[in-house]
Amino acid sequence: MKLFDPARILKKEPVQGEIPSGKELLRETVAMAWPSVVESFLVALVGFIDTAMVSTLGSYAIAAVGLTQQPKFIGLCLFMAMSTAISALVARRRGEENRESAVHIVRMCILVTLILTAIISTAFVAFADPFIRFAGSASDTHEAAVEYFQVIMSGIVFTTVMLVINAAQRGAGNTKLAMRTNLVSNGVNVVFNYLLIGGNFGFPALGTRGAAIATVIGSACGCAMSVYSLFSKQSFVYIRGIRGWFASRFDIRSLMNVGMSAFVEQIFMRIGFLLFAITVANLGTTQYAAHQIGMNMMSLSFSFGDGLSVASVALIGRSLGQARRDLARLYSSMTRRLGLCFAFLMSMVFLFLGRTLFSIFSSETEILNLGEMIMRVLCVVIYFQITQVIMTGCLRGAGDAKFTAFSSLVSVAIIRPGLSWLLCYPCGLGLFGVWMGLFGDQFTRFILSFVRMKQGKWLQIKL
Repeated sequence: MKLFDPARILKKEPVQGEIPSGKELLRETVAMAWPSVVESFLVALVGFIDTAMVSTLGSYAIAAVGLTQQPKFIGLCLFMAMSTAISALVARRRGEENRESAVHIVRMCILVTLILTAIISTAFVAFADPFIRFAGSASDTHEAAVEYFQVIMSGIVFTTVMLVINAAQRGAGNTKLAMRTNLVSNGVNVVFNYLLIGGNFGFPALGTRGAAIATVIGSACGCAMSVYSLFSKQSFVYIRGIRGWFASRFDIRSLMNVGMSAFVEQIFMRIGFLLFAITVANLGTTQYAAHQIGMNMMSLSFSFGDGLSVASVALIGRSLGQARRDLARLYSSMTRRLGLCFAFLMSMVFLFLGRTLFSIFSSETEILNLGEMIMRVLCVVIYFQITQVIMTGCLRGAGDAKFTAFSSLVSVAIIRPGLSWLLCYPCGLGLFGVWMGLFGDQFTRFILSFVRMKQGKWLQIKL
């Protein structure tokens, strides 16, 4: 039996044109996906390296930086939702060969991004202290976390603009651009981490503040590259030669439909993640440090699913724009199969090298013992995590953002924090209970997304 048989996959779907062979579909999927996978992996790897470099300051520094992550992502919610909508719409317009519409969408979203970033950045810097306190900071982590958070949010405009432009380029199929910008951004970040955290080559030793400054400098470099890409004549979203800053009413309505659902999804996710982080923070600095290292490990595995998810948005959006539901089904199946291959490889790495990886960050026996437990859980979680992330990308590419918002409400905002708290405190399982709650979230999202994909309603959405 063939590992990938288009005829078997499409047995209930009418064929609407010439069907490529399995090898051709694999080649197209890999060509679209590999830059996004590399990009996402590099982002996760730099987070891994960041944590390792900050860990030289002590467990408190790992915990302090970790405490800022969910408040930061709450500030980015609106822009992440916007990027989801932009990517889906530009992919659809690419399939329709309607460049003018795509350019108007991108221009308008950049303008809106600049205005909203100014407001959000100012508010988050001004109220950094209560935000971090609410996130669960302790006396030994609060000051460093507030300082780090204020620097990051002061320069967040580079991140938001890069996020929006890269989303448009991914939707247009230019996944290499996002990979290159993140490669430069993260490379610059690592270099300045080395210079500013510990103070090397005559630079001041700024500790966690230095790590934040390094992140902002890296984001500024990546943002400059993203903006430059809009002036390339080879780009589908080349912004010269087309007048006007505002999209059509139809495009605005489509943006709002997908964007608002994606925003609601982001809000549910961030509330759930924040409550989840607070649950862990209350266990103490050492436990939180071990948890934060584990989340960095998880982000490495997530990067493969996320990269394939980004590719699926472009491939499925383009296919549906061409009125090829059959190709959309085939690409969704191909990306999931590739995801399972990555899941197997990463689970083997975590199983046999888990303690060794944790030892990069800390030599404390308690952290290493907790790390072994976390890695065993991850070996199972990773299969559901990668698969559900890819299926969610397929649904987003089709514009089915309302369902993904519902899935996040049920799973991330309710099951993850609720089950984690129940298992951690009333059941007395501590950090193990927290990670079992995380498993419950990933498994639930997997089931919900799998059922939705099987129903096929996502193939009928108009954008």
